[in-house]
Amino acid sequence: MLRSILLPVCLLAAAAPMPAAAQVGTVQDAARNSIAAEIRSSVGGKLRDFYGPRGYWPLWVEQGKVGPQAGALLNLIETADADGLKPSDYDPNPLRDLIRQAQGSSDPRLLARTDLALSKAFSALVDDMRKPSKKVKVRYLDPEVQPQSLAPAEILRSAAVAPSFAEYVRSVGWMNPFYVKLRDARVAFDKRWGGLPQTQVPADLKLRPGMKSGASALRRRLGLTEGAAYDKALAAKVKAFQADHGLKPDGVAGAQTVEALNRGDGYYARLIALNLERLRLLPSPWVRHVVVDAASARLWYFGKGQQDGTMKVVVGAKESQTPMMAGMIRYATVNPYWNIPYDLVQRKLAPRILDGASLTKLRYEALSDWSANPRPLDPGTIDWQAVADGRTELRVRQLPGGNNAMGKVKFMFPNDLGIYLHDTPARDLLAKPARQFSNGCVRLEDAARLGRWFFGKPLRAESGKPEQHVPLPQPVPVYLTYLTAMPSAGGVQFLPDVYGRDGIGD
Repeated sequence: MLRSILLPVCLLAAAAPMPAAAQVGTVQDAARNSIAAEIRSSVGGKLRDFYGPRGYWPLWVEQGKVGPQAGALLNLIETADADGLKPSDYDPNPLRDLIRQAQGSSDPRLLARTDLALSKAFSALVDDMRKPSKKVKVRYLDPEVQPQSLAPAEILRSAAVAPSFAEYVRSVGWMNPFYVKLRDARVAFDKRWGGLPQTQVPADLKLRPGMKSGASALRRRLGLTEGAAYDKALAAKVKAFQADHGLKPDGVAGAQTVEALNRGDGYYARLIALNLERLRLLPSPWVRHVVVDAASARLWYFGKGQQDGTMKVVVGAKESQTPMMAGMIRYATVNPYWNIPYDLVQRKLAPRILDGASLTKLRYEALSDWSANPRPLDPGTIDWQAVADGRTELRVRQLPGGNNAMGKVKFMFPNDLGIYLHDTPARDLLAKPARQFSNGCVRLEDAARLGRWFFGKPLRAESGKPEQHVPLPQPVPVYLTYLTAMPSAGGVQFLPDVYGRDGIGD
C-alpha cells in the first residue's frame, strides 16, 4: 500500500518542470564550466599552481561577466606611481581593452583569456608592492617576519579566500592599512600642494592676517594673485597648508610655517615616499600583529582584517633609540625583574650607594654574571667606587614589585639588544605629547589590555614567584618602525624626526 501511494508522487515530482532559479543556476554552471575548460587548456607556468587545485574555475569572472574587482585593479595599476612603481609595467592599455571586449561577450575563450590576464597583472602588482626597499634598514630577528617574495599562487589564493574579492582589491587588502591611507593621502596631497611656485618666503618676517603689506612672497608661494595684503584668502590658504603639514592651523606665518614653505615640494614628496617604504614592510591586517612607531610613540594591534586597538607608549630617547626591528613575541614574563643597563648602574645607582643608600632597601640585587643562574653578591664586598668610575661592570637587577620599572609584565621577542614591550609604573611620561624617554624598550600605556589580546583572557601571576614565563597561544609578529609622515583625517601628518633618521634634505 505504501508503495502504491508513493509511486505516483515520485513520478509527478520527476515530471515537474525545473524551477526557474535552478535553470539559471544550471546555465551559469555550464558557462563557468566552459570557461574553466578554456582556462585549463591555456593556463601555464606558475598560474597553473593556482587554477589547478580549484578545478580551473575563473577568479575574475562571475555569473558570466567580469566582476567589479577588474576595474579596481585597473585603478590601482593606473595610480601605481603612488607606490613608486611604473603603471606601464603592468600593461594597463591592453588589459583595459581586453576587459572592455569581455564585458559584452559570452565567449568562454575570451573570458578565460581575460581571467588569466587579470590574474597575471594582479599577482605581479601585489608582489612588487610588497617588495622591501633597500633604503630602509630593518633588523629581522625571526624567519617568520623576514620579507619574502610570494608566488603568484599564494597571492591569488589569499585574494580568493577574502570575504569580498572586489573589496579586497579596492581596499588594497594585502597591504597594511597605514600604507593604503598614506598612499591615498599622497595623491590628494600632491593635487593640493604640488606644482605651486617655489618662491622663497623671507624667514625674518612674521606675517599675520590683516596686515596690509609684506605678504607678496607668501602669496606667490601659495599660488594666489599678486599683491601685498594678508587678506582672508591668504589666511585660509596658510591655515590649509599648516593643517596639511602637521602645524598648528592658526593662519600666522611664523618661523615654523615659513620653514615648511621654504622646504619646497620635493622635500615632502621624498618624505612621504620614504615613509611609504617603511610602511611597505608591515603586514596586512589579516596577519595578527603588533606595530610600534617610535616617531609618534604609539602602538597598534591588528587581526582578522582590522585594527583591534591602539595605545600610547614611551620609546627610546634620542641617545638610546628604539631600533627598527621585527620579531616574534613568544611569551610573557609575569612578575619580572629589571636588569639595569651598565651605564645606569654606573651613573645613577653606584653614586647613591656611595652616598649611603642600601641596595637591599632599594630592592635591587647584585649578581655575579649574566648566566641563567647567577650567584647573588654581598653589596658590602663590591667596590662601588670602581663601578661609579666605570672600571668595573656590575650586573644589577631590580626585584619584582610595585616600583619595578617593568611593572607587572613584559612581552618578550628574544633579541640581543634587550628590547621588549613592558608595563610601567611611570604613568606621568605617558601624559606627555612627545614620549621619547626610555632606554630603548617600549613602555605600554595598558599592558593588561594588550595581554588580554595576546592570550584571549586576563593575564595573571599564579603566585608571587619572580619571572614566571607564560608562552603565548600563538607567537605574534611585532614590528618596531619609525614613521615621520602618517595618514591623518585631513591628509598627511608630518612628525618631528626626533632620531634624525630621515636624511631627506631640503
